[in-house]
Amino acid sequence: MMSKILALLSVLSIASAAPLATCPGYRVTNVQSGDSYLVADLTLAGNKCNIYSEDITNLRLTVEYQTDTRLHVLIEDREKNVYQIQGNILPRPTSQNSSSQTTDLRFSYEANPFSFKVTRASTGDVLFDTSPSPLIFETQYLRLRTRLPPNPNLYGLGEHSDSFRLPTDGYKRTLWNSEAPYIPQNQNLYGSHPVYFEHRSGTSNKGPATHGVFLRSASGMDIIIGKSDSNEQYLEYNTIGGVFDFYFLAGPSPEQVSKQYAAAVGLPAMMPYWSLGFHQCKYGWPDLAHVKQVVANYSAAGIPLEAVWDDIDYMDNKLDFSTDPVRYPKDQLRKFVDELHGKDMRYVQILDPGIRNKQDYGPFKRGADKGVFLKAADGSWYRGLQWPGEVVWPDWIAPQTKEWWTTEILTFYDPNNGIDIDGLWIDMNEASNMCADTMCLSSAQDMEARSVQVHNQTPLSPRAPQHAAAPGDGQHLGLPNRDLFTPRYQISNHYPSLSSRTLFTNITNADGTTQYDTHNLHGLFMSLTTRSALVARSPTKRPFLLTRSTFSGSSRFAAHWFGDNFSSWADYRASIRQLLSFSAVHNYPMVGSDVCGFNGQAQERMCARWAVLGAWHPFYRNHADVSAPDQEFYRWDVVKEAARKAVGTRYRLLDYFYTGLHYASTRGEVLVKPVWYGWPGDENTYGIDTQFMVGDAVLVNPVVEDDTQSVSFYLPKGVWYDFFSHDRIDQSAGGQTITVTGVNWDEISVYIRGGSILPLRLSDSLPSGSDAGQAMTTKEVRARNFEIIVAPDANGKASGKLYLDDGESLDSSGKESEIDFSWNGKRLEARGTFGYETGVKVVRVVVLGDAERKAEGEWGLMGSFTVDF
Repeated sequence: MMSKILALLSVLSIASAAPLATCPGYRVTNVQSGDSYLVADLTLAGNKCNIYSEDITNLRLTVEYQTDTRLHVLIEDREKNVYQIQGNILPRPTSQNSSSQTTDLRFSYEANPFSFKVTRASTGDVLFDTSPSPLIFETQYLRLRTRLPPNPNLYGLGEHSDSFRLPTDGYKRTLWNSEAPYIPQNQNLYGSHPVYFEHRSGTSNKGPATHGVFLRSASGMDIIIGKSDSNEQYLEYNTIGGVFDFYFLAGPSPEQVSKQYAAAVGLPAMMPYWSLGFHQCKYGWPDLAHVKQVVANYSAAGIPLEAVWDDIDYMDNKLDFSTDPVRYPKDQLRKFVDELHGKDMRYVQILDPGIRNKQDYGPFKRGADKGVFLKAADGSWYRGLQWPGEVVWPDWIAPQTKEWWTTEILTFYDPNNGIDIDGLWIDMNEASNMCADTMCLSSAQDMEARSVQVHNQTPLSPRAPQHAAAPGDGQHLGLPNRDLFTPRYQISNHYPSLSSRTLFTNITNADGTTQYDTHNLHGLFMSLTTRSALVARSPTKRPFLLTRSTFSGSSRFAAHWFGDNFSSWADYRASIRQLLSFSAVHNYPMVGSDVCGFNGQAQERMCARWAVLGAWHPFYRNHADVSAPDQEFYRWDVVKEAARKAVGTRYRLLDYFYTGLHYASTRGEVLVKPVWYGWPGDENTYGIDTQFMVGDAVLVNPVVEDDTQSVSFYLPKGVWYDFFSHDRIDQSAGGQTITVTGVNWDEISVYIRGGSILPLRLSDSLPSGSDAGQAMTTKEVRARNFEIIVAPDANGKASGKLYLDDGESLDSSGKESEIDFSWNGKRLEARGTFGYETGVKVVRVVVLGDAERKAEGEWGLMGSFTVDF
């Protein structure tokens, strides 16, 4: 009985179940179809329900067989006034007009009431079936439910800190980008990615298969996974606007689904080589002298440090594009950055979107003159609170904003006269507003009535909660006469209302859309504009940009970190789940967490474990809050040793990571994968979210229990080799849970998959032949020779790949090497293209096995070569 009550509560926000179930749905008329498409009208099949707003009577259905593995199903208002994501922000994938007779996904429908199914042609499996309940399409509420198989394996629907495989009963995912300190579970966080993968293990006559479902909608929504009163499993969309714009992805392998999703939202940007180094930041560093001491302490501890990051401490009163004249004088900061560059190190600064509303502040004055800021309903600049006090926000959609933002970046970060940064970090871009509700500094004709002490003044009216005059011209810009503050269907935002601690939802953007519809895209807008500015600053170099707020497709512009986590074992474990979701499902290869935690006081042993774990995440940064004690790795003996060893191991593997990033950015391949990606038929792998694969070759099994020195992990079927000892384990008979004890605080269990070839940098070999020691920067890493580790499978074969370029050029065409390695049991062969002159060589080949074999020599990387054993 309790489960039925929970399921009922999870489905409904205000209305009772009966009216939803008895809504008439729609009927299909005017069907037109061809070999690769179907279009039809959908007309309300009875009296309006108007459950949460007003039913839209006339809809349009468009079905496109875009490729053999991608099916597009769009249900929109016939007049095309309901908001849809702008094509210049998230371009639609191009249809190849595949034949409906040859594609692996087939669309079928029932005419009255309308429902549809998506079926896998090769197996007959129904992947999506909306027949359980009527389609509801209102001005501010859309509902669609699909059947699921019992106990489905579902992944995605991020950003969240929940389990990687999603719960299947009474579970709700809310998508509404929000600042989320301590990354709470079962709540909306910084990003929205309305895509899920479903994996089915198959039966005796059907193999395992995965498919994906992407809803191209930026609207706030609740996605509910539950069971009906008849115990039927379902997934249900409840959105407060937008349209149903589905892309179904056939797979059938999980990695194929990932590639198909990447093709639908855009391939991720390639990162510069140096960004794979170790980074250090801290909110609360008191002055530049302290930062310099941090750099010196890392050097003294022998821990490689690639990049120093400055949080808002460097700013003058927390103003963007400024330096504190006492604590971070501009001339001294410029000299410090030059010193870092002289040591082949890097420097990154933070920028927030809130611009201080102050007439004598240059960026505000120039932006106001160009009209780049968002306006409130009364025409005044929309005002709120961020770190500098009362601020205004750029309207990223306005065409003049790009020019203004680029000019500010080019001026302040001028390499000759300004701060010569190597990358930028954009934060608070959900957007985060310290105003708790709509009665805080919303708008006023009297621009002088300003005070950051908002609790001591009379609250100002938010004005005009409705968007009364939407364009209504068929441009998908949004419907008029909606309640943009308090829609009757309330999504489960972890703040009290849609406008709590963010931009008010009634604000109109330059193109006529409203924040109600575009809220979840704010971080994507800012990332696009900032990356464009960085390219303008250095047209030939790959920009590095880190963003907190994301949406589907954000990886085209920026890396991402998982926000303001907590210094705890729980968040240490959560970082693995987040890594898997972003890398494998959300098309986001360059991700990581604040190592050792952002909030709270880091414990020594926990920090040591996290320093080791973080070295296996693509983005690797230690960062903490102003309220937290300093937690640089060298501050504890145990952590210092763990970090020194972990960074050293990571730096040997940098080219392996970099190769993975390259193929992610060019082919949509997945860099970090869940275990089940490699063993989709092994049901023991489906729920694993404390282990992960880096590429196809490396299995990482961190200690995850609090303060322990043992780890139990699943070792799937195959031949495996311990990464550190090279010991061989034969799991050819099947997967098995392994327990390893005595794992020191500076250790981690890592295995190489049989059948793999790993190119590793050597710490003891330079081209000159002199002794090397630990590389302290990525530039030093790139000067090291290679060794090739060959890990044969049960048949004695192995293969691998290596991508090389200069590590920074935006366009490396013709100046890159793509090398394929193969091992046939007796001979190693290297073939491919060899356009990049490295100046280093392969000097050692190690073939793993019961009798390990080595070959020493010099094999160049500018042409094919063979090594015989």
